[in-house]
Amino acid sequence: MARTLFVSKNRGFGARGGGSDFSTAERDRFYFRRRLGVAGFVVLIAFGGLFARFFYLQVFQHAHYQTLAETNRIAIVPIVPNRGVVTDRNGIVLAQSYSGYTLEIMPSRVKNLDETIDALADIVDVQPRDRKRFRKLLEESRNFESLPLRTRLSDEEVARFAVHRYRFPGVEIKARLFRQYPFADVASHVIGYIGRINDKDVERIADWDEVANYKGSDYIGKVGVELSYERELHGTTGWEEVEVDANGRAVRTLSRTPPASGNNLRLSLDIKLQQAAEAAFGDRRGALVAIDPRSGDVLAFVSKPGYDPNLFVDGIDPANWQELNESPDKPLLNRPLRGAYPPGSTIKPFLALSALNSGKRTPTQTIFDPGFFQIPGQAHRFRDDKPGGHGTVDMYKSIVVSCDTYYYLLANETDIDVTARFMSRLGFGQKTGIDIEGELTGVLPSREWKRQRFAGKNYREEHRKWYLGDSISAGIGQGYNAFTPIQLAHAIAVIANDGVSYTPHLVKSVQSLRTGEVREIARDPASSLGVKPEYLAVIKNALVGVNREGTSAAAFKNAKYVSGGKTGTAQVYSLKGEKYSEHRVDERLRDHAWFVAYAPADKPRIALAVLVENGGFGAQAAAPVARKVLDYYLLGDSAVGPAPVVSQPGGDDESD
Repeated sequence: MARTLFVSKNRGFGARGGGSDFSTAERDRFYFRRRLGVAGFVVLIAFGGLFARFFYLQVFQHAHYQTLAETNRIAIVPIVPNRGVVTDRNGIVLAQSYSGYTLEIMPSRVKNLDETIDALADIVDVQPRDRKRFRKLLEESRNFESLPLRTRLSDEEVARFAVHRYRFPGVEIKARLFRQYPFADVASHVIGYIGRINDKDVERIADWDEVANYKGSDYIGKVGVELSYERELHGTTGWEEVEVDANGRAVRTLSRTPPASGNNLRLSLDIKLQQAAEAAFGDRRGALVAIDPRSGDVLAFVSKPGYDPNLFVDGIDPANWQELNESPDKPLLNRPLRGAYPPGSTIKPFLALSALNSGKRTPTQTIFDPGFFQIPGQAHRFRDDKPGGHGTVDMYKSIVVSCDTYYYLLANETDIDVTARFMSRLGFGQKTGIDIEGELTGVLPSREWKRQRFAGKNYREEHRKWYLGDSISAGIGQGYNAFTPIQLAHAIAVIANDGVSYTPHLVKSVQSLRTGEVREIARDPASSLGVKPEYLAVIKNALVGVNREGTSAAAFKNAKYVSGGKTGTAQVYSLKGEKYSEHRVDERLRDHAWFVAYAPADKPRIALAVLVENGGFGAQAAAPVARKVLDYYLLGDSAVGPAPVVSQPGGDDESD
């Protein structure tokens, strides 16, 4: 029985063990199936997500990705338009564009710039100035821009580089349009130049709302007509759809929208007269503006010395920039627009006209000139240019011999604000409105001007007060007076044209190359001076007397035409009561020489203002320059060259 129990227990144990094995296997299968189901569900969800994404991309985003694919295959390349041509009034080309090849580097795609440039120098001629210019452009430009290393490559240089192109990733030959100024430094301040687009230019383009039109353009007008008429000259950018391969190389052109060339400009400038005027200065510094008083056409616009605008086309190299920027002669200064100088005695005809208009003087009213003027109660004497004085002086004589004492007395009797209001009608103390940028207003002194000029905590009330001595100095074109040559040329043109004023302008017409239409820029009279014709006749008669028997008679001796003019000498350095002698004064501290004129006297066709910086007396240095210009313009005189310095019969006296 015990044996039976033993067996029974074994079987019971074995039965339990067998049940456990069965349940474990089932459990494992259950868990496996569950894991498999979960995995299958995850896979199903994943594939469902992929299918949904695939369906979304293929159906809903089809157009978007098709466009992206086309973009990878098709490049939109801007085509830079040909810049308009600038000519003078007779059709002579002053600025034009031409095609050339440029070796350019994209810095972002070049590992070592110095090594690359050294290697390129073995293939094409790379001068030290090219390296310096490239470095300067690199500092000023974005890293992804393509920058020129060498411009105007020869055909042989282009061929040599083409053979070795595979060695230079990020370097390529590009066809570019270059600007050319055939007359170099002649009229450079009028024409101006173009240069690479910088951040300031980008802002200006955005203000014009023409960002798209400047895609692909690297250059823009910087100064002169090139700047002021940039939107006329630039043209309309074209576009080219190009199929490219995986390396970005063009395979074929799919479509093309050609660019529209910029408009051509015809200036009022006479380049032959301009050359004659610049030659008349020789190596002297100064300015000249010649205007047709009947229309406001600027016939000549001289700023000496000038500069060669061709230097700026490729990006000026540091050596040339330093030479221009640091020269004591300031060749980059546009003297007719931005040079403000005391007018000296050239102001006297305008002050005399103001006195006639206000009733302070009559033509026959006289004063006695003892050679000086003295404010009552003060010891200081305001000297006349002639020791001992000019004796009895009326208005005609005051202009012809340039009598300072006459104008000292006039200033003493006239309120400065009354004078300033009349002078402003002639264009002084304000911009003339000439059609190039950068013009200064100059200084036309008045009580209000002085209060504003010396406002602020650094000045006391006595600084802001107007004194009689201020008026006396202003009465002979000194003191606070500071006018630009363009202002004086405009003012004498108004006198020559019997008080009718035209705004000076440099561009006569604009021609569209697209339509061939020529748009004349018509100029209506800007204003009328509003003075009696007999008053103008008195002043014009005296101005003729200046060139016949007065201070500039020597310069206009034997002239074949009748002209009116006025000399002026503007003090630069105060001698504190000593008599002026140019031989004892440093050249750059010597007086400025002025001359204003018009001719022919009966029917003026030209009016001009001449300034010779530190030239001394106006009659000796500036009047001969004017004579050269008038002879050329009115007579076709071919004797072009530096104007002589004219000696006065009476020495230094009456040379004003």
